[in-house]
Amino acid sequence: MPDSHTTTPIGPPTTWEPLQHNTANQTTGGIWRVTAPGGTAILKHLTPGTDTQDHWAASDDPRHWNYWKREYLAYTTGTAAAYGHHTSITAPALLETTERADGTVELWIEAVDGLHGRDWTTPAFAAFAHDLGRAQAHHTSTPDQPWHSRRWLRQYAGRAEYTHIPWHHPVAAEHWPTRLREDLRMIWEHRRDLFDLAETLPQTLCHLDVWPMNLVLADTGPVLLDWAFTGRGAIGEDIANLIADTFLDGLRPVTDLPETEQALTDAYINGLAEAGHPTDHTRKAIATTGAAKYAWLAPMMLTRLDAGQDVGSASYDAETDHRAILYRRRPIFEMIATWARTALDT
Repeated sequence: MPDSHTTTPIGPPTTWEPLQHNTANQTTGGIWRVTAPGGTAILKHLTPGTDTQDHWAASDDPRHWNYWKREYLAYTTGTAAAYGHHTSITAPALLETTERADGTVELWIEAVDGLHGRDWTTPAFAAFAHDLGRAQAHHTSTPDQPWHSRRWLRQYAGRAEYTHIPWHHPVAAEHWPTRLREDLRMIWEHRRDLFDLAETLPQTLCHLDVWPMNLVLADTGPVLLDWAFTGRGAIGEDIANLIADTFLDGLRPVTDLPETEQALTDAYINGLAEAGHPTDHTRKAIATTGAAKYAWLAPMMLTRLDAGQDVGSASYDAETDHRAILYRRRPIFEMIATWARTALDT
């Protein structure tokens, strides 16, 4: 945390406000909104973490899904700033970087004012999806960089192993019917097939963490935050993530899911087409990558439920009642099950 003697691009800090983030991720030592005589900025402290096998352990491997210095490189190479070229999508401006004596890094970036993604309407998400499609069509030819993540889906979604999953847990059965639980088991058992399929899809440069918490609608258009996972991914991968993650943690009412899925899918496909990218198989690509991304989620929830642990997101989910979370996530899992059947042609 900065103090009154800290040197910053906006002068000596007068106030600092901790910002919500995934505190389990070892790559992030903290995020603050800092106010000083020169204005307001965001300070993000990037750390290599510790040498552990924790679920959110940081890595010093530039190809790893959670490489600790990737966001620094995304900003300092200009990748984040140039990502939405020819679209309305931008990234916060980089103000300054500082390397601490302990080897960790401070990123000082623009504090973007505007409507946070938690409060966007479906048309706002659709407008963003359209421009994301345009941007990603152009990035199919963007050269790979040594620090880009690779095979991110396989690394991220495949890193957990759950054994003795209680698929027939009585509390889960109250909210998830037999067919849904069978589908979720099928997704888990075929997760590596889904990873394989995702890696055969047309690839582009992806953000890989597109969800409402990383979006702000400024006067100039949508601003995309948090570039820590940036790398090669499939066409459709980011938009599948946005559709599901808009609802999984209760950021928007799940009754809006069908409308949002259709609107964002259509808008993304239209953006790809306008930029000249073939779209014949894009719906299946969204289905494949979406099913692969969340293959682990139901097994994790059921395993935690059986152990008497929380089944929601510790960092973002406002609900703590597991029955409410199971009930709310049912239509999202039904969508993911449909995606899986589409991907696997079952």
